[in-house]
Amino acid sequence: MDNADTSKWTTVADPEELRRIVGDVKPRAATKERPRLHRRDREWLAASPFCVVATADADGNCDASPKGDPAGLVHVLDDTTVAVPERKGNRRVDGYHNVLSNPHVGLLSLVPGRNETLRINGRARIVADAPFFDDMVVKGHRPILALVVEIDTIFLHCGKSFMRADLWRPESWDPDALPPHAQMVKETQSVSETLEELHRYYGEEYEKQLY
Repeated sequence: MDNADTSKWTTVADPEELRRIVGDVKPRAATKERPRLHRRDREWLAASPFCVVATADADGNCDASPKGDPAGLVHVLDDTTVAVPERKGNRRVDGYHNVLSNPHVGLLSLVPGRNETLRINGRARIVADAPFFDDMVVKGHRPILALVVEIDTIFLHCGKSFMRADLWRPESWDPDALPPHAQMVKETQSVSETLEELHRYYGEEYEKQLY
């Protein structure tokens, strides 16, 4: 069967048809959104070392960027405002370019071992410096930027996707199913470095560049 033959696809393009297939929203899901942080949201963010920041530019071109730090990565400024620090990286800053033309962002915050996630939707701005940067120092380093998000909605998302994926079950992990990252970079990108040089870079050298 030719999976690329779109004439054999059943495409959904109508909201009513989508609702018929998926079903009605469950009451708890329909009323879960909040406009400000609850005490439990603050506790969640204080325990979370990782989030994904989703953005789109004015034309709808999307980006989803992972962010990580010690627990407390997403810094709470007040009940309706949070900040995500930016550390040293590849300098593409695709998401930040998106924010400059479209401030709407989504955050997906994870706590290792928990199947649920905390979702925040809001409007962002890029801040180059502020007094609260002192509260986001890690290993002696202040953030180089911060994404400050004014919260529109916040809610806990159920854990079914993580449960289906067995994401936190070590016995389900198989990192060796893929070649080392250095080899994947060499095979998928046009790079001048040798494979041996890439192995060195993505080894101990890489860890030294985290902050």
